[in-house]
Amino acid sequence: MAVQFRYLGGSGVKVSNICLGTMTFGQSQDPTRPGQCDEEAAHKILDRFSELGGNFIDTANVYVMGVSESIVGNWLAKRKREDFVLATKVRFEMDPSNPNSGGLSRKNIVWSLEESLKRLRTDYIDLYQIHAWDPATPIEETMRTLDDLVRAGKIRYVGASNVTGWQMQKIMDLCQYKGFNRWITLQAQYSLLNRELEWELVDCCKNEALGILPWSPLKGGWLTGKIKRDSPPEGSRVAFMEAKGEVKSESQPSFSKFAQEEKVWNLLDVMQSIAEEAGKTVSQVALRWLLQKEAVCSVIIGVKTLDQLNNNMGASAGWELTDQQMKRLNEASAVALPYPYSMLARISTGRIRSDFTQ
Repeated sequence: MAVQFRYLGGSGVKVSNICLGTMTFGQSQDPTRPGQCDEEAAHKILDRFSELGGNFIDTANVYVMGVSESIVGNWLAKRKREDFVLATKVRFEMDPSNPNSGGLSRKNIVWSLEESLKRLRTDYIDLYQIHAWDPATPIEETMRTLDDLVRAGKIRYVGASNVTGWQMQKIMDLCQYKGFNRWITLQAQYSLLNRELEWELVDCCKNEALGILPWSPLKGGWLTGKIKRDSPPEGSRVAFMEAKGEVKSESQPSFSKFAQEEKVWNLLDVMQSIAEEAGKTVSQVALRWLLQKEAVCSVIIGVKTLDQLNNNMGASAGWELTDQQMKRLNEASAVALPYPYSMLARISTGRIRSDFTQ
C-alpha cells in the first residue's frame, strides 16, 4: 500500500499525507485516556506504519507525561533517524511541584526541549510546536526562544497548535518583522464534525503558506461508521466517555454529545452512502475528505490496533472523492456562519477572483 507525500507547509520537507499521532501510546491511570497501547503494541503499530511508507510521527511531552515520547524514542533508536520526520510539542505542565514546568517562557521551552530530546533519543526535533497559546508569556519571548533553538540546530522547524486566527496571524507577522524563521504548520482540530477552522484559520494558513495538520479527524470515533442511533459500540471511546459522564470533551465526545442531533445522523448516512459508492470504509471517507481540503498537508490519525491503522492508511493514496461526493459531504456537514463571517460571505458573492487577470 503506497502513501502520498506532500510538502510540510512552506518548507521543502516531504511528509506522508497520513501522520501517525501517538497520544494512544503508553498505559496510564489517567481516566481520560481509554484504550492506550503498551510499548510492544505501539512498536508494532510504528513498524506497520513505516512498512506502509509513513514517515511522519507526531507526539507531545504531555502525552502520558513523557511516556509516549519514550516509546517513540526507543523505537526510533533502532531506525535510521533521517528517514523520519519527528514532531513534538511544548506548553502544558509536566511537574505539578514546579510552577515553571508549563507555559511558553524561555525557561520552560529550553528545559522541556532538552527533556524531550532525552526521551526521544535524538539530538534534534524536525517540527517543534507550541501546544497552545500562553497568555502569560509575551509571544515575542516565545518566538525568539524558538528561533534561537532553530539557529542552534536543536529544532528544524516551528509550528503552532490550538490557536485562534488573530494569534496565528500575529505570529506570522512577527516572523516577518523580527526576522525570525517562519513557522510552517498549524495543528488544529478539523473534521466533518468540526469545521469552524474554515471561518478564518484556513484563509490565514493559505495566505501564509502554513500547512494544516488536522487532529481528531474521526472525532473520537464518531466518524468511523460504527456509532448507531441506539447506543455506542461496547469498548469504544464514545462509550467510555459516556460512562464517564463527559459530554463536552473536545476530542472525545460522548454519545450524548451528538445523539439528539439529527444533522449528525444525516451526515453519517451520507458518509455511509459515499463509502459504498467508492468501495471504501466510512473512516476512509472522513480522512479523504480532509486530504482534499485546502492547505491540508497531512492528517494525524490515532490508533490502538493494527486493523485501525491499516484501515486509516487506506485513505492515503490510489483514489479520490469526486467533486459531487465532496459537495454532498460539504453540504451535510455545513456549519451556520456567525457574524461577521455570515455578513462577509454575503457581500463577497461574485467578488472572489479566480485568478489575477480579472
